[in-house]
Amino acid sequence: MPKSILSVNAGSSSIKLTFYTFELPPRELANAQISGITAPPPILKYTKGDQTHKEELKDKLSTPQDAFKTLLKRCFSDPELSEVASSDDLSYICHRIVHGGDYPEAVEINDETYHTLKGIEDLAPLHNFSALEIVRACRDDFPNLKNITYFDSAFHQSLPEHVKTYPINQQVARSHGLRKYGFHGISYSFILRSVSEFLNKPQEKTNLIVMHIGSGASICAIKDGKSVDTSMGLTPLAGLPGATRSGSIDPSLVFHYTNEAGKLSPASTKEMHISMAEDILNKQSGWKALTGTTDFSKIAVENPPSHEHKLAFDIIVDRMLGFIGNYFVKLDGQVDGLVFAGGIGEKSALLRKTLVEKSRSLGFAIDESKNNQGSKDDQTVFDISKESGSGRRVLVCQTNEQFDMAYNCILTKKQ
Repeated sequence: MPKSILSVNAGSSSIKLTFYTFELPPRELANAQISGITAPPPILKYTKGDQTHKEELKDKLSTPQDAFKTLLKRCFSDPELSEVASSDDLSYICHRIVHGGDYPEAVEINDETYHTLKGIEDLAPLHNFSALEIVRACRDDFPNLKNITYFDSAFHQSLPEHVKTYPINQQVARSHGLRKYGFHGISYSFILRSVSEFLNKPQEKTNLIVMHIGSGASICAIKDGKSVDTSMGLTPLAGLPGATRSGSIDPSLVFHYTNEAGKLSPASTKEMHISMAEDILNKQSGWKALTGTTDFSKIAVENPPSHEHKLAFDIIVDRMLGFIGNYFVKLDGQVDGLVFAGGIGEKSALLRKTLVEKSRSLGFAIDESKNNQGSKDDQTVFDISKESGSGRRVLVCQTNEQFDMAYNCILTKKQ
């Protein structure tokens, strides 16, 4: 029987597994995910073909590693998922790692690469720790399987030196790896390939302003198929506000916020060190700090329930417009499309409408009926431009990080 491939996308409070056939393009066999790990009860969602099962789990899952093992057990025990009955049916496991430091591309995990990644874990402790713990568990439990790590930061290795360099002492910067890295790169890789195919243009001739908007949000300027700037920086905290992230602020603010900014947060563990500053700006800020909810659909409404909800929406729009204008200039106005992606980018018609209307001086316009309709499940890229097929395009792309990892893994191994 042909081997399959597993893509793992681990976050701090959720984890997604997707099994694919080992062919180009890969075909999805099953998708399983658990959300709410840090905010019980955990919810399991399992999809195979056109069948979807959802349930609240009674078992306590305190870590993404626990959730990973639960998901694997669920998938391996499914009698209808004959292609994947055990780890013996897998060729590779692909892992999404947020911060890859200076790695320009995916790497196969061995003792050396694993310890290198552990060494830069402090650059993204809230993200890399959970993912690397799953990598470690896979190496322990399935020693004969190869683990390939894909990095959100790798797509942005093309950033020009003047963009990625911070104006600080460069000897200190180099010794500590302090520069702009950028993130959501696996998503941007998928979006670039999908949109360039939709536009019938080679990737190396495609110029885009792409927004990956979810509970964590970023924007990327792509020129000739390469990232030339992005809103996130040394860590995913910089740039746009998120559900619980502040986004870019005056660096001194946190020291006025608390005199304990440099101390360890109560959220720290023996293995994962998080400062109070990191905890405040990553977990106690964003639109939740303003409105009390992380659910953006309750904020992006025509008649917001409170001043705070309207304020949160206006702040997000304002910060995003700043980057859209900045990147439009950096691309010298040569923009093939303005692309919305990520859970919020794909679902919030009001956010898309507001941003495009406020960007009308740049030549963008949408068809309101298409925008309200949104993309369909079978459409990876959906055109909501006012005059589809002409002028600057406004597009919605249903991004898929698990697919992108599987696609690139198979592409590389088949060469």
